[in-house]
Amino acid sequence: MLKNLGPQGIAGLLILLAGIALIAYQNLVIAAGIALVLAGLGIIVKALVSGMLQSFGMF
Repeated sequence: MLKNLGPQGIAGLLILLAGIALIAYQNLVIAAGIALVLAGLGIIVKALVSGMLQSFGMF
């Protein structure tokens, strides 16, 4: 999975994890909520991209 992201994607993932870790340092419950929201957004984006590719006949 990481080789498909490229260098910018890996950097973005590291920044995202660092941000959640920083929030978790202060409040674990809020960090868990933010992590769940980000995971849900990721699933939604994946579904939208997959649907768009299927409509073009590419997937």
